[in-house]
Amino acid sequence: MKNSILYCLAAASMVLSFFFEQNPTATAASPLAITQEASLLGSLFSGDEEARVLTASDSVAYDKVAHRLGIEASYDADKNLLETVVSWLGTPYRYGSNSKSGTDCSGFVTRVFKEAYGITLQRSSRSMFTSVKHVQKDEMQTGDLVFFRRGPGQPIYHVGIYLKDGKFAHSACGGGVMVSSLNQAYYSRNFYAAGRVER
Repeated sequence: MKNSILYCLAAASMVLSFFFEQNPTATAASPLAITQEASLLGSLFSGDEEARVLTASDSVAYDKVAHRLGIEASYDADKNLLETVVSWLGTPYRYGSNSKSGTDCSGFVTRVFKEAYGITLQRSSRSMFTSVKHVQKDEMQTGDLVFFRRGPGQPIYHVGIYLKDGKFAHSACGGGVMVSSLNQAYYSRNFYAAGRVER
């Protein structure tokens, strides 16, 4: 009886090792399979740029970033921007600062754009508003800036970075760098405009 259990375990072990063992020569010899898998993911890209060939690790990275940001995974989103935003999540709010020890809303936006794109934006939310191409709310794309004010005629007081699915990243007085929804009553009421930075 003892021997038959050992034989069964050995057989199961061999079957499992067959499925999970990686053969480097087989992987190297079959780039076509990898390219075919990647081309399926690459077809999800949109826009004028050529479809990039994505690997399985790219899709895992997108999934992790999207999960952290609370948005649906999408392979047409700007992965570099999203990863940069994730690296800032949880940074405390500090007026007039723009470091990971503390940042205000415009400090957060300027640092993310510098890190993700190498672009230097003006420091205040009002200055940013005057230097972007204004876009309609229903035409916003990942990386567009969203601006807020407290009623008609009031100055812009807050800025964030649009992600997707109605979500944006920002540094809020009560909580620091976080992701919020434009559908939340407070942000829906105070949303003013969206703008696109030329990249």
